[in-house]
Amino acid sequence: MPQQSTTNPGEIAAIVGAYHGAPHAVLGPHKIVIDGEDSLAIRAFRPLDRQIFVVEIDTRQRYPMSRIDDAGFFEATFPQRTEPFAYRLILVDSAGAEHEIEDPYRFPLALTEYEMYLHVEGNFVYSYEKLGAHARTVEGVQGVNFAVWAPNAERVSVIGPFNEWDNRTHPMQLHAQFGIWELFIPNLPEGMPYKYSLKSRLLGYEIDKADPYGFYAEQRPNTDSRIWNINQYTWHDDDWLAGRTARQALDKPINIYEVHLGSWKRALGAPAADNGFLNYRDLAHQLVTYAHQMGYTHIELLPITEHPFDGSWGYQTTGYFAPSSRFGTPSDFQYFVDYCHQHGIGVILDWVPAHFPKDAHGLAFFDGTHLYEHADPRLGEHQDWGTKIFNFGRNEVRNFLLSNAVFWLKHYHLDGLRVDAVASMLYLDYSREPGQWVPNRYGGRENLEAIDFIRRFNELTHVETPGILTIAEESTSWPMVTRPTYMGGLGFDLKWNMGWMHDILSYMQKDPIHRRYHQSEVTFSLIYAFHENFVLPFSHDEVVHLKRSMLDKMPGDLWQKFANLRTLYGYMTGHPGKKLLFMGDEFGQWTEWNEAKSLDWHLLEWPTHQQLQNFVADLNHLYQREPALHQVEFSWEGFQWIDFSDAEQSVISFIRRAANPADFLVVICNFTPLPRLGYRVGLPVNGMYREIMNSDWMHYGGSGVANPHGIGAEALPWQNCAYSATLNLPPLAMMMLKLA
Repeated sequence: MPQQSTTNPGEIAAIVGAYHGAPHAVLGPHKIVIDGEDSLAIRAFRPLDRQIFVVEIDTRQRYPMSRIDDAGFFEATFPQRTEPFAYRLILVDSAGAEHEIEDPYRFPLALTEYEMYLHVEGNFVYSYEKLGAHARTVEGVQGVNFAVWAPNAERVSVIGPFNEWDNRTHPMQLHAQFGIWELFIPNLPEGMPYKYSLKSRLLGYEIDKADPYGFYAEQRPNTDSRIWNINQYTWHDDDWLAGRTARQALDKPINIYEVHLGSWKRALGAPAADNGFLNYRDLAHQLVTYAHQMGYTHIELLPITEHPFDGSWGYQTTGYFAPSSRFGTPSDFQYFVDYCHQHGIGVILDWVPAHFPKDAHGLAFFDGTHLYEHADPRLGEHQDWGTKIFNFGRNEVRNFLLSNAVFWLKHYHLDGLRVDAVASMLYLDYSREPGQWVPNRYGGRENLEAIDFIRRFNELTHVETPGILTIAEESTSWPMVTRPTYMGGLGFDLKWNMGWMHDILSYMQKDPIHRRYHQSEVTFSLIYAFHENFVLPFSHDEVVHLKRSMLDKMPGDLWQKFANLRTLYGYMTGHPGKKLLFMGDEFGQWTEWNEAKSLDWHLLEWPTHQQLQNFVADLNHLYQREPALHQVEFSWEGFQWIDFSDAEQSVISFIRRAANPADFLVVICNFTPLPRLGYRVGLPVNGMYREIMNSDWMHYGGSGVANPHGIGAEALPWQNCAYSATLNLPPLAMMMLKLA
């Protein structure tokens, strides 16, 4: 029979009904008064247990607890004992078996008011060190401290196998002023699944959510977070980090291999349940070896932040702090980055702050309100992608994203973040018709809160992790994307040159006989090439959704397709700007990229594909080796046209210069299948020139038209140059000449 309690019946009802927001005020040890004497009460709520004893740790003496409420509310009183003592609970289950546990409610809370104030203010840069699930030792007891921001919830509980997913057993304590809930649960092992069970006080509905700060997640289709200590890995990349600022300076070669880990390679004969995915550690060894062979300086990963749907490629992120469990544990991913660094390869992560999916276990409508997103769909939903838009004007949301960026750079030693869909963040009317968007306070289309967030992101990441790169995928003419914030810029280091990419692909897909009418598609990019610090990308977006693979885009017969592609890659290498190429493009993938299967590595059994791969590798190594190709990529001092006007023959020629102007290369492209024998080209200085690269060399699959004995300059002014020479231009080819 229930007995009299020292606890207010309303509070007991709230605990039993799982809607109490301050369980530490009721459960655990509390000072009380019995018959006018200061005394002690210990209370517990265990709805699945038949009997509970308090056992004093020092004396091992047991004290039975009285059942105060049939639902499982227990209490033991200790007259004239005034100070709490160390104890455990002995639970007797329905079968009569005993289990000894620590009482979560006898331990103090961890978060300080200062930390929570910083969170509300939007300046808690290291919030990932306190929010989420963290291993912690309290009073000699090991356990996990849970904390989550959910200001509009009536009750939040931690649920998992340790309490049979019962949301009544481990309610969290609300810090009401800050909207943060917290609880320390002892003796939870690493890898244990968990979620937060939220009951909203505004709408009266309940939902289970993954941890927004969860460091690890179960594999899809499961959506639980998992406990993981991300501080246990021992790094070995001190030398890399010490030299990173110099290595990633804008006058250094940056040549990026864009990779989707799930489809770069698959494990042959792997169990169907594993889907053939390689582990982060296997990927590290294979990718680093390949990147070195191919001459890449960096690997850029499509988002590996946890996501439930393979077909989203990672851009529908639900676990912003968790590397995808498809490929292993967080420690495995730390090994991946560490191994890349130890072997001289940088790692860039594709980061997605522009939107997040509506999955029920994710951030959307988190505590029964539009917490992370705008409530107004004109501000809070991407119509094209069916996703939610972060409320960048809310301090705690901005803090979540800023802390996340710092987290990846610090805890995973990443060398840069490529920020996805920046244009969609900058414009309130992005992909919207009139009436579908809300102007800013000045009546304009600019998203002022997002702009402020982007600038803060770039300032913060560079202060916290000097030497890293931030890269914008920004597809409009927004000014000063790669200029410092103190100048009014957005503060990125680099920006994808989407205009160049679209123009040159449009040009190269035309039959060569028509290219004479479209010369401007090749030359127009040099009008604005130095307005920003550009990356020249041929990304994953260009080989999907019926756009065809890079090789299949090219016109002509089989030989011409390969020759066109070699010319395109050669022109890309000569053109000012850092480089990025998506996986498979380097050996001539025929089919469009499919995230559900491996690249077609078997194509390398054919000489044409192997020759293209060798050509790309030689180009990449040449780009790294020749200062003229990478030292001055963002200024006119590094580029000079020789001739851009020969549209009739579809030939262009230009000079690339190093920081030392006397160190230069001459680049000539013939975009037609006709060899130009005896073609005169202007040259800047007198001397003998030699071919250092020719995409038509026979060992690349070309026809072999070349100038093997060198090219001697003549004192004949030509094309605004003091000297010139006649040479043989190979068909559909790019040549690079260097002063011998």
